[in-house]
Amino acid sequence: MLPKMNGFDVCRELRKRGVDTPVLMLTARGQVVDKVVGLKLGADDYLTKPFEAIELVARLEVLMRRRPTKSDGAGTYRFGDVTVDFRSAAVRRGTDPIELSALEFKLLRHFIAHRGETLSRDALLADVWGYDETPMTRTVDVHVAGLRQKIEANPKSPEFIVTVHGLGYKFLG
Repeated sequence: MLPKMNGFDVCRELRKRGVDTPVLMLTARGQVVDKVVGLKLGADDYLTKPFEAIELVARLEVLMRRRPTKSDGAGTYRFGDVTVDFRSAAVRRGTDPIELSALEFKLLRHFIAHRGETLSRDALLADVWGYDETPMTRTVDVHVAGLRQKIEANPKSPEFIVTVHGLGYKFLG
């Protein structure tokens, strides 16, 4: 038991902040409902006490295998033939620079941080643009289309930023 907040609250807060580090809950709470709640809040695995160290190590190895990093450790991220350097805010396709506006770069960085997640237009407006209320606007769609024009080999058939109809967008890079 953690002081001030429980593991469920910690996991909820991490995911709310966009942290995608693998989470393995180690807990004495072994009822099925606790396991389901932990997993639904964003935990990647759930292990109840008591457990054997060899099982813990095996589960950690699985989590690390499932979350391969595409970063070279120097603040860059690669997908396809595109390289994003977060430190210098530079994007390249092969050796050719790709010119992105500050907002396009922020949007791309947000997609990368949330790769594999379906992000609604409302969530993108809040997280990238900082809107507190949801205005009726097509700005997300316009910026996504512009970003696709710059990073996708075939923007009409995108492979990295895909539309999830009725829900929003998902980054698959």
